[in-house]
Amino acid sequence: MGTLLCCALPALLVTLGMGAAMIGLVNNIPQLVWFSENKVYFFVAAALILAFNGFILWKNRNAPCPVDAAKAEACTRLRKINIWVYGISLLIYAIGFFFAYVAQYLI
Repeated sequence: MGTLLCCALPALLVTLGMGAAMIGLVNNIPQLVWFSENKVYFFVAAALILAFNGFILWKNRNAPCPVDAAKAEACTRLRKINIWVYGISLLIYAIGFFFAYVAQYLI
């Protein structure tokens, strides 16, 4: 969430031509500036959390599901949902990382 607020959301708003909306958002929520000033800590913490989550997903990829048919179906469905949520989280992290650290050197 911190990386989203720090870098991905402002980059999205500016990219879509909503710079004025971004200025209004910063005026109403001045803590956004604090997120941007401390983005290194947020990116490191988010990377550690995502890495731990990825390890847990990988470790439990072959864990058995319950014997009950309904519970087994829910188990496999939720595993697929977890992988999708994890992938979306990685994508959001990558977008934030790109705009925070890489994009400034491309312009």
